[in-house]
Amino acid sequence: MPNAESATADLRRLADALVGAEPLNWVITGDSITHGLVHTQGVRSYSEHLHEIIRGERERVRDVVVNTAISGHRISDILGDWDRRVESWRPDVVTLMIGTNDAATGGERTEVSPEEYASSLHDFVVRVRGLGAVPVLQTPPAIDVANAPERARIGEFAAAVRRVAADDDVILVDQFARFAALGDGEVPWGLMNDPFHPNAAGHAALALELTTALGLHPAGARSRTVALLEGVVVAARLHG
Repeated sequence: MPNAESATADLRRLADALVGAEPLNWVITGDSITHGLVHTQGVRSYSEHLHEIIRGERERVRDVVVNTAISGHRISDILGDWDRRVESWRPDVVTLMIGTNDAATGGERTEVSPEEYASSLHDFVVRVRGLGAVPVLQTPPAIDVANAPERARIGEFAAAVRRVAADDDVILVDQFARFAALGDGEVPWGLMNDPFHPNAAGHAALALELTTALGLHPAGARSRTVALLEGVVVAARLHG
């Protein structure tokens, strides 16, 4: 049997909840990438795609999907505003994508080391589990380091997410690895609006990876969104 607090147990618990009658509260949080404004150019962000899949195609109409991400934020900002960003929503599932700003150097804010960042991620996991919710850690997507040199440490911060996910036995969605793969090891330009913000097609890719990792794929006649998102990503890779 899996440990009471493990990625395997969390996935099993989530799978059971998705076929149950009790509604779930989903909190999606992070920075500008999850905030999903501007760079999607009026098209849905990945959290909005998740909303459609959960409340529409899976017909979980009493579930609540809330996005509390704020552009420019770091993990310390979320921990410092914990009640508003996470706890007050009484979550059952909390997904986090953060690190693109934590990795930044040369700005007005104090630089954060990968070790400090990892410690804060661990604190986040402990707090989420303390609420009785399922934590989900996402690595930030890969970026164009050549044109965003102030964020050249992003790979180290993605590695830190993986370490925390392994050490704390948490569900991991490796968006960094997925974006690198979609770019064949280079920048996946068809998925980017600027050096580090995904565009609408990039958000389609983010949504697909998260949906797959959490076992949210709907079945039957109502399953439309996943195929559409897959088509968007393929077209973006061909013409990007």
